[in-house]
Amino acid sequence: MSTVAGQLGNPHGPLGRVVGTVLNRGNRFLIDASIDAAEVASGAAAADVGFGGGVGLSVLLERVGAEGTVHAVELSREMLAGARSRFTREIGQGRLRVLEGSLTELPLADASLDSVITVNTVYFVPELDRACAELARVLRPAGRVVIGIGDPDGMEKMPFTAHGFRLRPTAELTAALERAGLTVEHRVVERKPLPGHLLIGSRA
Repeated sequence: MSTVAGQLGNPHGPLGRVVGTVLNRGNRFLIDASIDAAEVASGAAAADVGFGGGVGLSVLLERVGAEGTVHAVELSREMLAGARSRFTREIGQGRLRVLEGSLTELPLADASLDSVITVNTVYFVPELDRACAELARVLRPAGRVVIGIGDPDGMEKMPFTAHGFRLRPTAELTAALERAGLTVEHRVVERKPLPGHLLIGSRA
């Protein structure tokens, strides 16, 4: 279970590529809901932080269209390499930037993004306030950031989450975003067996 948890936090090696496919399937519903909540528009500058297998990048590229830009931020070198291989055309067109980085050190300029999503990533971040401050830093005045997570009570029952996961209640995530200067809306995404939660931050 510790191996599974480690791969989910940072997919690597031959198993990492398999994990990327699993993440695409398991996270798709929450990624789609996060992109909708972030109100990603045509021509926008958007980002997926911790994009994993990259399914969210395809959706974001479609949403921002030919005039928009998507920033793909990831720690895992395997996931970075996979995105660079899969999206060579979009990278060449300048529509997609694939960047190594983390929630606590975003390789992005201040006030550079209209929409930011990060799905099932904050479990692996010890410095939550720093991560939320970074998300707020890169957001434009009218922008929106969305943190998507699985239901903490349901996640606690899964055997692998005992190994390195930080299962924070939604109130803790809300408070951290508020400390970063954002107004927060909480939405529940109903799905069996595990619902999702969206914490949507915008400028106060």
